[in-house]
Amino acid sequence: MKTETPVPLLDLKRQYAELRPELTAAAQRVMDSGVFVMGPEGAAFEAEFAAASGAARCVGVSSGAQALTVALEALGVGPGDAVAVPAFTFVATATAAVELGARPLLVDVSDDGLTMDPVDLERRLTPAVKAVMPVHLYGRAADMDPVMSLARSKGFKVVEDCAQSHHALYRGRPVGAIGDFGAFSFYPSKNLGALGDAGALTTQDAGLADLAASLRNCGRRPGTQYDHPRLGHNYRLDELQAAFLRVKLKRLSAWTEGRRRAAALYRQALAGLPLSLPAPDRPGDRQVYHVFCVRSDRRDALKAHLDGAGVKTAVYYPEPLHMLGALKGLGHKPGDFPCAERAAREVLALPMFPELTEPEVGRVADAVKGFFRG
Repeated sequence: MKTETPVPLLDLKRQYAELRPELTAAAQRVMDSGVFVMGPEGAAFEAEFAAASGAARCVGVSSGAQALTVALEALGVGPGDAVAVPAFTFVATATAAVELGARPLLVDVSDDGLTMDPVDLERRLTPAVKAVMPVHLYGRAADMDPVMSLARSKGFKVVEDCAQSHHALYRGRPVGAIGDFGAFSFYPSKNLGALGDAGALTTQDAGLADLAASLRNCGRRPGTQYDHPRLGHNYRLDELQAAFLRVKLKRLSAWTEGRRRAAALYRQALAGLPLSLPAPDRPGDRQVYHVFCVRSDRRDALKAHLDGAGVKTAVYYPEPLHMLGALKGLGHKPGDFPCAERAAREVLALPMFPELTEPEVGRVADAVKGFFRG
């Protein structure tokens, strides 16, 4: 009997099969130029990504985690400060603050969209909070209006963690163009991914962009070689990754629509089952479905069933930040962030990528239905 090919969680090979000639040409262009760092490809990508993201400026860096660190440093975060981050996110959101000697202040997430809860944020704020980092989780924008209102009234800065939300909209506005900075990751699995590590910052403030550009380049004054008015880092975006990203950026809109089509098929096929689907778009929103996460109080059993049916899944994330050993020094205990803890027990990511076919979505949905029928 013929065994069906498993449905992958993510399949980059399909994407790169189509792009191979253009990516090869891009790599050849960089090699022929003889410029491999801080050259024309990086400058061109920064301009193109800023325009695509509704931002005045873009500063390329070598990873999404370093984008967060540079953003906080440019905003003056340092020892003694606190940075508010959601309790349910990837650890890099919190460690960016730790790298600068600041302390992460954890905030619970809303139970629907799993993004930072503005009510809990206001409740937990202290005078030490210098910046707040809402995360646009899974490709759905955080509720930014109340966060920005608090920022204006309390005087803190806002860094949007956009690692999973390239091209997402919040009430008609592009994410990454709302706060003081937007921090993007181009890790290969992201909606816009490099062929290695890469990241970028977006901002509407030219002064902040210039400062970030200096900090990512060993503290140099932009345009100089040995003028270092400040300490900085070697966090530069290399020319090869910039050239690859320029090729892929042209497809981002089409890939976003591919993800949204797959999500619509999932919503239709899984409607009425005893599990929670991703929160719907608010008016003016556009989710970009970095992952399609369902929620079930039988998550582990559902995952095992789907794995057995040839459907690859993943858990993003199995532990909230306050339960990680790396952050035990924050002094939290189970029950401190109930929505984040419940999410960690329930979330399950189903296959999601732009090239996912309708028959593949159907296979996934049939396997999910089979679990609940059993």
